[in-house]
Amino acid sequence: MNALTAALKEELNVEMISLGGLQVPESVVVSWGIMLFLVIVSILLTRNLKVDHISRRQAILELVVTTIDNFFMGLLGEQGRRYVPYLMTVALYIACANLIGVFGIKPPTKDLNVTAALALMSICLIEYSGIHARGGKGFLKSLTAPTPIMTPMNILEIAIRPTSLCMRLFGNVLGAFVIMELIKLVVPVFVPAVFSLYFDLFDGLIQTYVFVFLTSLFMKESIGGEE
Repeated sequence: MNALTAALKEELNVEMISLGGLQVPESVVVSWGIMLFLVIVSILLTRNLKVDHISRRQAILELVVTTIDNFFMGLLGEQGRRYVPYLMTVALYIACANLIGVFGIKPPTKDLNVTAALALMSICLIEYSGIHARGGKGFLKSLTAPTPIMTPMNILEIAIRPTSLCMRLFGNVLGAFVIMELIKLVVPVFVPAVFSLYFDLFDGLIQTYVFVFLTSLFMKESIGGEE
């Protein structure tokens, strides 16, 4: 168990990288790399798009984008269309952040600061969507629903949501690491490689889905109001 404790401490430790004399957290540097990667891939995939004579690349790209767009529109409805690009962007980032561990790079989602920032951005958008859809008075009125006595609980819920999103993402990513370390202690050969593939690939995608799904669900509730 001492080996597990040491590995866990090392995993939780946020290393600093020196860039031109400036100390930058490793998770931030890796996030910059992910953003650069996504920008380059986006540019390459969207070059020479045509209305007619659609290439196979464009057809696949349109199918993927349409499928994801329909997924979010099914959750949010027409009122939530303006927020779909943000949700797609967050999904791409979290997916890349979780999958990057396959290449031996420490996922930035293992840094609590990163998951907290993602949760904070999502909760700000959730509350903004409610204010935008119902107006300031409608939003304040929703805090007293269904009865004024519930106002403190409704306000507390606003604070609980980002905490829930943050700890769920961080806890699941860290939990996968703990399970892998335990498996390595019990069965040191072959089996860990199989489970590593599962946690690095499938579990990372599942956590991406859960995060954006809950964000969309909270947003729909905020937009829906008293319907």
